Amino acid sequence: MSDYAIPEGGVPPQSQLLSRRAIFTSAYAVIPKRVMTDIVVTRFPGWTGQRAWVVARPLTGFAETFAEQIMELAPGGGSDRPEPDPEAEAVLFVTGGRLWLELEGAVHDLEPGAYVFIGPGATWRLWNRTEAAASFVWIRKRYRLTADAVLPKSFVTREQDVPIAPMPRSNGTWGTQAFVAPDDLSHDMHVNIVTFEPGGVIAFAETHVMEHGLYVLEGKGVYRLNTDWVEVEAGDFMWLRAFCPQACYAGGPGRFRYLLYKDVNRHPALGLGGN
Repeated sequence: MSDYAIPEGGVPPQSQLLSRRAIFTSAYAVIPKRVMTDIVVTRFPGWTGQRAWVVARPLTGFAETFAEQIMELAPGGGSDRPEPDPEAEAVLFVTGGRLWLELEGAVHDLEPGAYVFIGPGATWRLWNRTEAAASFVWIRKRYRLTADAVLPKSFVTREQDVPIAPMPRSNGTWGTQAFVAPDDLSHDMHVNIVTFEPGGVIAFAETHVMEHGLYVLEGKGVYRLNTDWVEVEAGDFMWLRAFCPQACYAGGPGRFRYLLYKDVNRHPALGLGGN
């Protein structure tokens, strides 16, 4: 089982250097793990024993389709009404501890590696009923309904049960764990895990309409973002607007893995601010 990166929190000493690799440009942003301190946590209404590092939210003129937050729940923390937006769908990915989830009336015990898709309008509750802190990544998107009105169903799985599918011509050094079939058009977002073995590479500059959020779960790499090469490591977050060129090299000595969000399967909205 993988050891997933989680924020360390705390407050840095006065003696620490200011430079910590944080970048925000018109095409992309990098939020390093070392700037996710107690100073920048957010607490949400309807939750107890919770704090979050919000690493993405819709911004006009940047990336507009999703929000992403790294959540920490203290023992006894949780919520009976976690989602304030009735049109929202979500993915939860557990990175540490254990969580109790009730989703559409079914109860689940979640451990690290658990992956939860919460369909639009689904009812759910989430609590930490253990004596240790728990953490998870929470990705939220407002669902775009299609003319046939077929809504995606909620489900719970584990990344340990989803095989890595190698990319063509990669010699097994680059693969993806897809939790939703690409041709299932009821889904308008994919949240996958991408894995590179040492020496693995995206050997061309991807340039596409999808927005991205990339939370590095494990390892380190060098990522091409627009015109820049940027070193990233476990616990860092990258945020890419549409059409930002991207590529990467795995840095070794172990695997380089990240949780990847992208918006899919919908016509581009014809109007500013449409998602």
